[in-house]
Amino acid sequence: MEEVDVEPTTTPIPGFDSNQKHLGFVWGPGDILVYETIYKASGGSAGGCPFVHEVRKDEDIYSPILRKLFNESHHIFVGLQRIREDLPSKNKKPQFVSISKNYRSVIRACMEELQQVAVSTQDAALATQYGNQVSILLAVELIWNLCEVLFIDAAPAGSLVLHLLDWVRLHKADVDEKAREVLASESPAEHQAYWDVVISYVLQGRMDEARQVLVKQAALQPAARAMFKLLDNLLMKMPIFNPGETQTLTEFDVKWRHWREEVDRCLQDQSFASNPHLEDICKILVGDEDVLLEHKELLSTWYHFLVTRLLFSHPTVKPTELHYYAQSSMHMFLDTRSVPEPLDSILLAAFEFDIHQVIKDCSIALNNWWFVGHLTDLLDHCKLLQSHNLHFGSNLREFLLLEYASGLFTHHSLWQLAVDYFDHCPEFGRVYLELQIERVPLDTERKALKVIRICEQRQMTEQVRSICKIMAKKALRNNRLGSALSWSIRAKDAAFATLISERFLQDYCAKGTFSDLDLIDNLGPAMLLSDRLTFLGKYREFHRLYGEKRFSDAAKLLLSLMTAKIAPRSFWMTLLTDALPLLEQKEVIFSADQTHELMFCLEELTSEKSVPNPDRPMQDEDIETTKIELLRLALARNLAMAIVKEGTVEV
Repeated sequence: MEEVDVEPTTTPIPGFDSNQKHLGFVWGPGDILVYETIYKASGGSAGGCPFVHEVRKDEDIYSPILRKLFNESHHIFVGLQRIREDLPSKNKKPQFVSISKNYRSVIRACMEELQQVAVSTQDAALATQYGNQVSILLAVELIWNLCEVLFIDAAPAGSLVLHLLDWVRLHKADVDEKAREVLASESPAEHQAYWDVVISYVLQGRMDEARQVLVKQAALQPAARAMFKLLDNLLMKMPIFNPGETQTLTEFDVKWRHWREEVDRCLQDQSFASNPHLEDICKILVGDEDVLLEHKELLSTWYHFLVTRLLFSHPTVKPTELHYYAQSSMHMFLDTRSVPEPLDSILLAAFEFDIHQVIKDCSIALNNWWFVGHLTDLLDHCKLLQSHNLHFGSNLREFLLLEYASGLFTHHSLWQLAVDYFDHCPEFGRVYLELQIERVPLDTERKALKVIRICEQRQMTEQVRSICKIMAKKALRNNRLGSALSWSIRAKDAAFATLISERFLQDYCAKGTFSDLDLIDNLGPAMLLSDRLTFLGKYREFHRLYGEKRFSDAAKLLLSLMTAKIAPRSFWMTLLTDALPLLEQKEVIFSADQTHELMFCLEELTSEKSVPNPDRPMQDEDIETTKIELLRLALARNLAMAIVKEGTVEV
């Protein structure tokens, strides 16, 4: 199996000549089989070498690090399904937010591990692959975090900008690294990145950090100390809405406008005219869009520009107003000639509160169903997708979870996780599970038992029987008769149990001993599955009784096997031969009536054998004749002894 981003393996198919080549494919849950189809053109033939390419559609499930993402998120998913439906929505919201954060922490942990591996690996191709996966996870976490803020937590006006600031800060952390580098230098205020750090902190609304770094510059310029003190005062006094306080949104808005007017006055008074850097910071504080756009490199993305713009111009923006600012910010920030990336479109759809467009675009842009499946499931629990059903019956949540789980079923170990996803798809989950469970490769008996346990827990009787039959046939091919019999009993397959019982008896005739005695000794009610299996169990019981020197019980059982027609006719001679040691005991074991019955069975058997078989070797015929003579002699002697004994007793 090869990944999509590498050259797939090719397998030549000999024996085809063609003039025309066409391409066909078969699309499975996890892989695509691509092949050339060859047609002979009339009146000529040309040499051709068609190939079959097996292409992996979802390579992420084969990454050891990303498998941790799938395993950990599975536990979170199962926990989410257990949240009680009867709880009021208001009480569930903190749980949903917590679950969302758990999902994001798993994404971030995998991302950090991938980054470490990408740095440490010596293989350039692997480093590139890991780097690409890190980029995808960064985008996934960015989208998820925004959806958490807008949809799951549903931050109201006032708190909304604060949440968006946290979102930007989390995904734009390079300013901290740059700040450490500046502050660690001999003269931080003279470092070439000094003003970039100060302005970056201001753009992210981190006023305390900006003030701490500004102190370094103020110390170098005693003459401008008053100017630095003024800006420091403006930064310190900037109002920040605190949802935990008693202050209302209106009161905050009034306070913020007073502060804004104060900053405006400083600009009009040209208080910072002598220092362009400080003046730029002051213009940022009043939300001057031209100055903000001059610092594109520090903002780096249009959505960072959007959040900064909202912070300094519209800090009380309502969720319903976001789409207007998002659209205008993207158009202002991006070059008119550039086409928005898929990530830009997804984030814009989120700011427009178009959940279904977010899910649709993510389904197209991302390389597997993990993200859309889990996010949609969480949004569905938040009652945000109830109105959206698909035209072919299933709802959006179930459709995406079914697709994701079907992909997991192609992996040798992750298929077990998929079972829980199918369990929580009420409409089609059961059907999908029944179809997929039959495709799990049964490499070992341990794996087969796992699959059976899953099926039994869900009353999937037909699948249990099918798996048991497969394992029974596999065991029989490997000449493991005990295992084959055990599987056929579990499958309740009478025909196959009969076949294996025959093999046991053939082995006994050839070797003189039974294999897998423990299994045969403990058949219990299972021996009633077929007549031949019943005989096998009873015949083994005869040997056990004989071994325990319970000769009378052994004799009764042996005779009943023949007279009740339980024993196959082909095995009668073996049974009669087994009776010889009992007939030759000093003590009479068989009664006169029992001896007569044995004689009748022998005569019935010899009458059938009176016609000579030309295919049978002469030596075998002689051995058979000798056995019969010995049996007749032993039976006659036993009959005489039995008559004498029974006559003596009567007298």
